[in-house]
Amino acid sequence: MNIKKTFIALLFTLIPLFNATAQEVAPSAHYIKDKVETQSTQITDGEAPLAVTFKANPTAVGDYTPSYEWQFFRKESETSQTRILVRYEEDTEYTFVESGTFTIQLIATFVNGTDTVLRQAAPITVTISESKLEMPNAFSPNNDGYNDKYKAKPGYKSIVSFHAYIFNRWGQKLYEWDNVADGWDGTHNGHDVPDGVYFVLVKAKGADGRDYNIRRDVNLLRGFTNKSGTTTK
Repeated sequence: MNIKKTFIALLFTLIPLFNATAQEVAPSAHYIKDKVETQSTQITDGEAPLAVTFKANPTAVGDYTPSYEWQFFRKESETSQTRILVRYEEDTEYTFVESGTFTIQLIATFVNGTDTVLRQAAPITVTISESKLEMPNAFSPNNDGYNDKYKAKPGYKSIVSFHAYIFNRWGQKLYEWDNVADGWDGTHNGHDVPDGVYFVLVKAKGADGRDYNIRRDVNLLRGFTNKSGTTTK
């Protein structure tokens, strides 16, 4: 009987120790890539602006009260980084609008009376690419499925602001748009404009601080059919 009592007493003594090692966090990053929600612990090919939700994913909280501290760092060199932000919620959202490499560190504290458990999870790394933007010099809005809309060339990256204007040869503004994914369909006031040379002006800014001020001719070739499916240069 004494052995049994001793065992029970020892068990109750060890329970707090077991609890102290049970609370964990497994942070993850959630973002949209190619129109699909993606979950990861490392983002290596992000394009600004990139909205990311960081989730702590705590486990075995039990009677413990958790608190969270998200620390955001920007890499300055191979040996240094700068802390740019601190958040204190379980899940937090941040939109990256600058290129570079960022480290997100989660520190979680679990408290139950006098028992405190501290957890520092493996950091999440987010890399935002440098910007890229090019505009073509021709398009063919003839509903053949190729180059039917004048817009930025495929492969643009990390463009955080964008505004484009289309003018005719007399300087009349025919169209404008402010979403880099959109473009001009070759109409004005609901009517097709004739084939010919037009002019595009683009003012944009990249996540790396680069300013784009693009001016160039635009050849509208409604009668051209691109059977190969390649983009007009």
